[in-house]
Amino acid sequence: MKDAQGDPAYGRTNWRRFAVAVAVPTAAAGALVFGLANGAFAASFAISGQPFKISADKLDGVGFAQYGDQLDTATKGDRDVPVAMSGIASAKLYNLCQSVRAPGSPISLTIRAGRDADAPAKATNLLIGMTELNGNAEFTDINIGQDASTLGQGGPKASGPLGSFGQEASRVVITDLKQTAVSTTAGTFTLTGLNLKINFPGKDGNPPECF
Repeated sequence: MKDAQGDPAYGRTNWRRFAVAVAVPTAAAGALVFGLANGAFAASFAISGQPFKISADKLDGVGFAQYGDQLDTATKGDRDVPVAMSGIASAKLYNLCQSVRAPGSPISLTIRAGRDADAPAKATNLLIGMTELNGNAEFTDINIGQDASTLGQGGPKASGPLGSFGQEASRVVITDLKQTAVSTTAGTFTLTGLNLKINFPGKDGNPPECF
């Protein structure tokens, strides 16, 4: 089937419904990128609860901390999301990708940066609330089981509740990074070679995501 311009049409799409579904994550992700680049966000905010994917060929971080926490969602009903919080004081991310899929839609948004090996994406005081992490990690001078309230190497806001489990290291290197997260904040975020794109279904019906 083709549309009025002769281009292939992918079924009957309710564009008004699509606009509602994708506009919020698109605007939010775009605002997140440019807001973080100017240090406009605080580390504490009500999250949407919608997961997004982050991948990188390599993350090289100086100053690392990790602890468990719960994040408040903006929806009614006081629904909290349990997460592993990872803080990195200074990070370089090579071939960075972030993707989010509109709820109930096959359409996705991707943000890519740092694809030049000599110009990676950079972040300071990076704080990520994640639900899953995969990759190959190497830690330097790591403390495991430290009281989360005493963590200090991952940035000024990367510490948890008194008496809860935490760990920190002077350096972390993760290759083939793949993680699912619900929040990301940073003091500064430099995205070299930024590309933001809305992805429509391809012939196989699956739009591109980070992984």
